Amino acid sequence: MQRRILSSIVLPTLAVTALAVSAASAQTTVVVTPTSPTVTPEFIAPVAPPPLQVETIPPAPSTVVAWQAGHWRYTGAGWTWISGQYVEHPQQLAVWEPGRWQPQPNGTYGWVDGHWRN
Repeated sequence: MQRRILSSIVLPTLAVTALAVSAASAQTTVVVTPTSPTVTPEFIAPVAPPPLQVETIPPAPSTVVAWQAGHWRYTGAGWTWISGQYVEHPQQLAVWEPGRWQPQPNGTYGWVDGHWRN
């Protein structure tokens, strides 16, 4: 099975909500408000994943690692458990945000990959 690795991109976008031009003063006023971030799922599953498995987390091998919990992966034919693992922090204060299966408007579930937050 070929493993597809893509990074989810969460991009805050800006929406221009008002544009007013005053002919008398020849000034332009632009009001910008941030919108909610967009999340694009990497994989789509037709049904919700099974409940998470209970994992026994082994002692950390060092102080520069974080535990990435296991999760379910949809293979197209069913669900496969991916065991948790320790990974090295990319930066000292980085915090791991775990991946998740997110319900989609059409009733499917989309995998949003985990990522490091600074």
